[in-house]
Amino acid sequence: MTQSAEAAPEAGSPLPQFPMRRTCPFSEPREYAALRESEPVSRAALKVNGKPTWLVTRHEDVRRVLGDGRVSSNLKLPGYPHQFHIPEEMLAQVRLMLLNMDPPEHTAQRRMLIPEFTARRVRELRPRIQQIVDEHIDAMLAAGGPVDLVTALALPVPSLVICELLGVPYEDHARFEEWSAALMNHDLSPAEYGAAVQALDAYLDKLVTLKESEPGDDLISRFLEKNAAERVADHVDVVTMARLMLVGGHETTANMIALGVLALLRHPSQLAELRADPALLPNAVEELLRVFSISDSGTARVALEDVEVGGVTIRAGEGILALNNAADHDEAVFPDAGTLDIHRKEARGHLAFGYGIHQCIGANLARVELETVYGTLLRRIPGLRLAADPESLRFKDDAMVYGVYELPVTW
Repeated sequence: MTQSAEAAPEAGSPLPQFPMRRTCPFSEPREYAALRESEPVSRAALKVNGKPTWLVTRHEDVRRVLGDGRVSSNLKLPGYPHQFHIPEEMLAQVRLMLLNMDPPEHTAQRRMLIPEFTARRVRELRPRIQQIVDEHIDAMLAAGGPVDLVTALALPVPSLVICELLGVPYEDHARFEEWSAALMNHDLSPAEYGAAVQALDAYLDKLVTLKESEPGDDLISRFLEKNAAERVADHVDVVTMARLMLVGGHETTANMIALGVLALLRHPSQLAELRADPALLPNAVEELLRVFSISDSGTARVALEDVEVGGVTIRAGEGILALNNAADHDEAVFPDAGTLDIHRKEARGHLAFGYGIHQCIGANLARVELETVYGTLLRRIPGLRLAADPESLRFKDDAMVYGVYELPVTW
């Protein structure tokens, strides 16, 4: 027997609000464990507008939702669980980006981008990534501690990597990083959010226009060349794709670099193991990705027809949040899930990069960047330690992508 939306919750009972705050940076919000146990597919009210949505919290169910062709990523559909307040008139003007497209449009654009992010292509980038990391650690060592690891290393490394990959001038990074941070902030007004989108798109529009007549050796230029032979996108689509790649390519990895370093510094025995045996790094990266699952509410969907998930019927037109952070702390898949364990055999089964057709296209690149940064830091600065009281650190509870604002370190 399945439960329907009409049957839960009881009439008049208040819905819990979403998003739910992490009380510890190394843990999921405490409500998730209770939901997985007693009501793994449950109703919640979005804080931004009070509208109801479904929360899916078990690993098996999250995978099922993200792999189901009967749910859509299209943020223009009624019922889509928005994390920002977007007025109807503004929503009508939004151009869908890859993250929010459904097949066949999504399939066509992704197919053109996949060659840029294969394991082989990323291996070719590894020497340059290593050079970028070494240059920034050189600068840290020359300056002497304490330094803020976020501004000294975590943010500039992935920013420079994605700029070179896309063909975006890195000298403009301060501007696009400011716009990117705004796009991640839950608390911005619609006007502020819209202004950030417009400013970033205006910048990228000029860049794409230039590459249409003067192509270079970069992702945007190669996409334009393929698109000229097999048109799957117009000019605005390319600008929107570039925005997604630029923001996603540095914002998520930057936050994972800082959080991962913090986690290792707070687990000195595991840090010592990694320093003694760098071969453990790839699995450690997977475990850190699992523990943090920093883009928890990025897997928003809306049902195109009635679907059954975990014994619950979700009606057509209802919103769904498939919570990968909840899934990645599911004890049925990850025993003792609240404990960081760099030896965890099942770590690679995490859903931090999503699942299904919308799984993060840059996952291979992110993994190599994280391995390179963690490994180089451990090798070159063996005395690295926190230079602040851990309780004083400020975490990004107000953002779509979780992270830490500053991470003071010394050695």
